[in-house]
Amino acid sequence: MAAGGAEELRQQQQQQRRLGRLSALSVYRRAAGAERLERRRRGTPLPAGGRRAKARPRRGAARGGGGHELAAPPPPPSAAVPGRVERAEAAPGSAEKKPPGGPAPSPGAPRVRAPGGSTEGKPPGGPAASSVGGGVPGLLRRLGLLEDSRRRAAELFRWLVAPVEPGEFAGRHWERAPLLVRRGDPGYYAGLFSTADFDAILRSGEVQFGTHLDVTSYAEGVRETHNPVGRALPAVVWDFYQNGCSLRLLNPQAFSATVWHLLSILQEYFGSMAGANTYLTPPGTQGFAPHYDDIEAFVLQLEGKKHWRVYSPRTDTEVLPQFSSANLTQAELGKPVLEVVLEAGDLLYFPRGFIHQGDCLPDAHSLHITVSSYQRNSWGDLLEKLLPAALQMALEEDVEYRQGLPMGYLGYMGVANSDAADTRRTAFVEKLQRLMKKLVDYAPIDAAVDQRAKSFLHDCLPPVLTQSEKQLSVYGFPAQWQDGSPRNVDILITKDTEVRLLRHGIIRLCNEEAGVMLYYTTENSRVYHKEEPKYLEIDPEYTDSIEFLLSSYPNHVTVDTLPCGTLDDKISLATLLFEKGILTTKKPLVQV
Repeated sequence: MAAGGAEELRQQQQQQRRLGRLSALSVYRRAAGAERLERRRRGTPLPAGGRRAKARPRRGAARGGGGHELAAPPPPPSAAVPGRVERAEAAPGSAEKKPPGGPAPSPGAPRVRAPGGSTEGKPPGGPAASSVGGGVPGLLRRLGLLEDSRRRAAELFRWLVAPVEPGEFAGRHWERAPLLVRRGDPGYYAGLFSTADFDAILRSGEVQFGTHLDVTSYAEGVRETHNPVGRALPAVVWDFYQNGCSLRLLNPQAFSATVWHLLSILQEYFGSMAGANTYLTPPGTQGFAPHYDDIEAFVLQLEGKKHWRVYSPRTDTEVLPQFSSANLTQAELGKPVLEVVLEAGDLLYFPRGFIHQGDCLPDAHSLHITVSSYQRNSWGDLLEKLLPAALQMALEEDVEYRQGLPMGYLGYMGVANSDAADTRRTAFVEKLQRLMKKLVDYAPIDAAVDQRAKSFLHDCLPPVLTQSEKQLSVYGFPAQWQDGSPRNVDILITKDTEVRLLRHGIIRLCNEEAGVMLYYTTENSRVYHKEEPKYLEIDPEYTDSIEFLLSSYPNHVTVDTLPCGTLDDKISLATLLFEKGILTTKKPLVQV
């Protein structure tokens, strides 16, 4: 650069410092004004554009000075050891859990950790645990070669927690204790998501503050959300970032095909919605207050590094909570059970109820994605559906539930009478206990599970099809306008056509008051609950054919073997399911 140009630049910089830089954050704070600050002090709701986080209102401020929270100094980062695994104490009151997604491998199976976190002794023909060779997109392509979607899901989860075996993870960590995996492989998650992807998403023009993106900060014990109204323009977003704000992209699967693909497979393993958020944090800052969540969290460090502290639930009531906590203060925390600096390629898992906080070191930014599952997926959540249905059936079928309460019971029951020695109280309690015990006989357990499954299918992401699957499905059917008229329109399924389900977990039969419903996921949106649940009302005579398709998966069956009444019924059912993307054929229906 010429000397004159350098001098001009220096003068401009000095002038900018004198005038004071009007950053997006400072403009935002000026626009909100004194009223907003006074509202924040009183804890009253903020006006639009100045709201705090909905789920975690601030409960107090930590003591300290300067621009950021006074955190305990991070431990000196140890040398990255490939495949190194660290564990923390189990939560109080936790019990051994079965693995989600299917039976665990036999206990005591040998495991040899190889460099880069790969695992030897994996099932023959299975994809390598490492994502090398095309990164995560390459791994997903290799998984697509497996015929059974359940195997794809199991192998992807194996890769997620490698070199820890899924069975060991289920027995020692799932819903019990945090797990840290240091891989020493910065490229382990290559191609999953990056800051370049984040920038491209911003430039797509589809990102809205609040709906898709949160701008957050946590300094001096105060957690704030700084979302303006409207579109998240790159210049504004990156200005917030330069001024120390964290950027949380909500539901990145709606924007990133790779994240969508990853989650669409994992959801079948968990049997529960798999979601994600990405977090981009500037060096030397923290975006969120300490808190615990109501989900099982898998933190995948994509870029840079981040200092994490994880704390056990403080009481038994916080073990596996139904709901996330409010923001916590530093004074409310004890000693962390795990303190670590995550580097690219590392994994941190912690169960719901474990308090956590992460801050960036001064020398590096951090980009991580949190994959989550098992929100409201407990025995208690099932019982919330089951018990009202059981009581309704008992009222309809058993006169004892419809008999009147004893006259005068208000005089000897209730808290005021709880210490009274009265035989009428004893008889009342025994009768109630017996009625509650009898409810089990009326509990429609399978129907309640079907309703849970129906909700899960509504939560699900639509499946991501491989190229070969597209060619064999309605999504690759070559119908088009050509030479003045539609061509290749007729879907010609015959009795000899070989078909199978696209995925094992994409349908669910539910017997409801309105009839037999077949719920499915192939027409779901990548945006959570953007669409209503998708279903077909089918004739009861078709239920055996649906169950036959499920039990036959992943094998193909000829349409003629479907257990329907007539050949026309068989072809009609197969054609309907094909048109909805539920069935694929063994060979393309139309040769192009």
